[in-house]
Amino acid sequence: MAILDIFSKRNRGKQKSIFKYNEIPQPLRIQILHIWRDAIGHYDPNSYYDSNHCSNETWSSIHKALCKEYGVVRLSENGYSHIEECFAFMQDEKSVEKVLDIIELTFRIIDTDIRNDHWYWNLKGITQYPDDAIDELNRRFQEHGIGYQYLNGKIVRVDSDYIYREAVEPAVNLMFGEGFKVASEEFMNAHEHFKKGRDKEAIVEAGKAFESVMKTICSKLNIKLTGKETANPLIKLLIKNEVIPEYVENSLMGQPVLRNKHAHGQGEKSVPLPRYTVAYGLHLCATNIVFLIEAYKSKKNK
Repeated sequence: MAILDIFSKRNRGKQKSIFKYNEIPQPLRIQILHIWRDAIGHYDPNSYYDSNHCSNETWSSIHKALCKEYGVVRLSENGYSHIEECFAFMQDEKSVEKVLDIIELTFRIIDTDIRNDHWYWNLKGITQYPDDAIDELNRRFQEHGIGYQYLNGKIVRVDSDYIYREAVEPAVNLMFGEGFKVASEEFMNAHEHFKKGRDKEAIVEAGKAFESVMKTICSKLNIKLTGKETANPLIKLLIKNEVIPEYVENSLMGQPVLRNKHAHGQGEKSVPLPRYTVAYGLHLCATNIVFLIEAYKSKKNK
């Protein structure tokens, strides 16, 4: 009897996620504690009411709000003050949801109350301003591969964004499911570079993934290659062999243009690369990959 090719075998160990959602690693928790110290200000154990010169009242309100929500008297048995209990809670709490609660609440306060009390920043010893603190938090999430961001007063899952649900995740699943191993590794590398802030490397890897998908399609459909083809010739080959329609050529060329513009030698003067441009490049790559693999599947099944 032939060995069955079944779904569970094909997908065993293959499903990768760009982001993690069920953990907040300890180094990230500690980094957030440092942001709190810099963005909320110093705590004075000898002062209880002077909100203009220390962060005591802020930490008291954070502690009280969370205790009330959870129906407890204390956030932690470790600590002798509200700030110490909040810090211990951040480090020791096992529930990811509750850790995200205190992150959201503290950064909402940084974003509103502390932003509005800017005339007391020096008195409180605040050295990191709200926008910088929020930006660092979101970059730390990315750096650790954690799929959350602070946006407009709330912690949101990155995959709640339409482009992640409709392009990035489908691209990952299609590449694994259809045997595009090299391209899938390059695509995941691109996102890893993006998380680490290596923007030009992210653009390069995305471009490589785009080309690898086209080369793999050619190989699977027995379309002859010289091995030297770059993106533009590969697109033309797929059009010539009726894998994709001619009218999409200009749309697909956006990927190699972006790579050539930002990832090759720039001469004497460095060209700044905004993060939103890098994110656009990764999203564009994902959209193109989904389109190409779906077109390949349609051609294969005819």
